[in-house]
Amino acid sequence: MDVFRADQTDEIAAVAARFVVEEGLEYAAAKRRAGKQMGLSTRAPWPDNAAMDAAVREYIHLFCADTQPAELQALRELALVWMERLAVFRPHVGGAVWHGTATRHSDIYIQLYCDDAKSAEWTLLDHGVEYHPGSVNGWKGEPVDALTVRCRCEALGQWALVHLLVQDRDDVRGALKPDAQGRRPRGDANGLRALLSATAGQGHAA
Repeated sequence: MDVFRADQTDEIAAVAARFVVEEGLEYAAAKRRAGKQMGLSTRAPWPDNAAMDAAVREYIHLFCADTQPAELQALRELALVWMERLAVFRPHVGGAVWHGTATRHSDIYIQLYCDDAKSAEWTLLDHGVEYHPGSVNGWKGEPVDALTVRCRCEALGQWALVHLLVQDRDDVRGALKPDAQGRRPRGDANGLRALLSATAGQGHAA
């Protein structure tokens, strides 16, 4: 990629990062929004996930350094509550909450590994939890059932969305393989507790 295309890639990533941080968009949607705003064609030098990660972290550092740590902590605590409630399904949290770039606008994504795809729904119904069924693309690119729960995050004083992604029980090993950046793409409850303990001194949301 020549220097001009590299500069444009960085510009796209910077614009998209603002949509990720300020509106909670996923990377693909944020890049589409950025492309539309910038009047770009489909042949534009779109940033990959590594470039987006870097741009998001830079945006947080520049504009949200005083508020983001507490917001991340609150969402991680809420994610852990749901992981403990659904421990029988070996839950793993991923996305911005796991990687440390979540803000109050971010959703929580938790993967559940089930012998029976309907068992997670039955568990929610048994506990009187209202949810919205849908589907998303899984880590292998295949459609995955998603159960979305709207719940109160008292630490942030607002409502949050928790997306429970229902996977086959045998998929858990492949889901933990390092991503293209060499990172563990998601973690279990113990991993999340370790992150919470490591960042406990960074403050709490107002």
